[in-house]
Amino acid sequence: MDRITQSLLSEFSTEHGIGSLPEDKQFEHFAGYITIRRQYSETFDTDDIVTGAGGDIGIDAIAVIVNGALMTDIESFQDQADHAGSLDVTFIFVQAERSASFDSAKIAQFAFGVMDFFKDRPALQQNVAVKEAASIMSAVYQRSSKFKHGNPACRLFYVTTGRWQRDPTLEARRTTAQADLNGTGLFRDVEFSCIGADGIQKLYSQTKNALSREFTFTNRTVVPEIAGVSEAYLGYISAPTFLSLVTDEDGDIIKSIFYDNVRDWQDYNEVNSEIRDTLVSNHKNRFVLMNNGITIIARTLRPTGNRFYIEDFQVVNGCQTSHVLAAASADADDSVMIPLRLIGTQDEEVIESIIHATNRQTVVKREQFLAVTDFAKKLELFFRSFNNGQKLYYERRSHQYDNLSIEKTRIVTSANLIRAFAAVFLSEPHATTRSYSALADKVGTDIFVENHRLEPYYIAAFTLYKLEYLFRNLRLEPKYKPARFHILLAARLLANPGQLPRMNSHEMERYCKVISDLLWDEEQADRLIVRAARAVETVAEGNFDRDNIRTQPFTEKVIAHCATNASRLNLDKSPKRIHRPRGSARHRPPHR
Repeated sequence: MDRITQSLLSEFSTEHGIGSLPEDKQFEHFAGYITIRRQYSETFDTDDIVTGAGGDIGIDAIAVIVNGALMTDIESFQDQADHAGSLDVTFIFVQAERSASFDSAKIAQFAFGVMDFFKDRPALQQNVAVKEAASIMSAVYQRSSKFKHGNPACRLFYVTTGRWQRDPTLEARRTTAQADLNGTGLFRDVEFSCIGADGIQKLYSQTKNALSREFTFTNRTVVPEIAGVSEAYLGYISAPTFLSLVTDEDGDIIKSIFYDNVRDWQDYNEVNSEIRDTLVSNHKNRFVLMNNGITIIARTLRPTGNRFYIEDFQVVNGCQTSHVLAAASADADDSVMIPLRLIGTQDEEVIESIIHATNRQTVVKREQFLAVTDFAKKLELFFRSFNNGQKLYYERRSHQYDNLSIEKTRIVTSANLIRAFAAVFLSEPHATTRSYSALADKVGTDIFVENHRLEPYYIAAFTLYKLEYLFRNLRLEPKYKPARFHILLAARLLANPGQLPRMNSHEMERYCKVISDLLWDEEQADRLIVRAARAVETVAEGNFDRDNIRTQPFTEKVIAHCATNASRLNLDKSPKRIHRPRGSARHRPPHR
């Protein structure tokens, strides 16, 4: 491995808390992260995509992305599919080799493993992680009637530390594998990319740097001075110029720049169909008069004559127009002009007010505006107020911590915080995957309520952080993963078996301090979580099948077991010494 790649791998491993893993395993996480991040730009845990182990069928990482969301289990896909009018799916497969050269046999083996993955009766033995991904894949194709944009896309990445020089033999292997996958008829398109040291360095750099663009903006007028805004312009640009801002080198929409636009692509509904019809008509030059236009907010905006440089920018209004233009790029020529509002500001209040004002025309779920609430701002500051070893980073906005040299596993996304809080303090771990949409609907009523204490959210997030650390560093067996949210609940019940106070009471602060004192002691925290896992295993009788554990009756059994045994589980003793349940106890629901 060359010195630069070795340095990047070391930096990545430190930031992602996998420094204790062998180097080959670190490289699997690293290769999976930089390639999948290119397709999926939101924060994710590499432990959710890495499959490398016995029975990995020659594949080191698998990601299934549905409607812009990473699917980590079958329940999350089912919840997504049940609420979606259509499905846009991408399968991503990664093979990571530390060798300094590309191997044609490894390319063939990788391709064969991917082909076998999609078979009704796979010939290769699959481990638990591969089986989970395969179950999602099967469920995807069972809903093929929802493939409004065509069959799923398939992306393969073979990553080594060598240099890809298009050797004829290697190229033949690659193109043959790509053709074989295309020949299955399962995909709308297949890409097989071989990534060497230069590609690794480029992809890793892209994960660290804010997106920037430079473009010509001639037809514009300056907006008068506004408090909180460094500068702003109204005008119009050509469709090709606009598409250069919102697509990558392959012509694909850059999903991450639409994060602050709280609505995602709505498919070809009546409005979007009319936009497309205009673009393919003989009067497409009227587009500038018929479209409401695009709003772009840039945290860095520098004009030089008619040339504008923007960095760290978001399209906060115009998601639908952008997708239609990208899909009809052949017709979106220079005669098509796009109305543009370009705003330069770093003032969060200004940004939030613009997001609200420009997204009023479509119904928006409560949790989608979560980032702009006062409660979310308080959580962000509260999480960062602790000392280094206790600090977490609540990610209100996508990519806000990309440029900080911090342990990335300490970043807490809104979705994970909702799940963790619901599991730990609402005693609903069974709902974290099967009914996440129902949980999200509780935002503002039972979750993220303005008068709630902040400590419970921190405790839920920090317990999840400690649990994921044990999984990631192989100190807790992967078999427990399907029950991770039950383990979080069990940890709270064992750490402080007292009655749960009201969420807005001072007693809640004292209740949480008992738990945080345990979690901040590394040895005590490890013992607590291992005992919580063993408690859940006892109730499950070793059966971690989702149909057995992800139900309300199972949750009630875990609560009863922990209530009966909490006083017997001395955290100062070895984790191996755990008492088995004797009887049961009724659980009083928490006050809210």
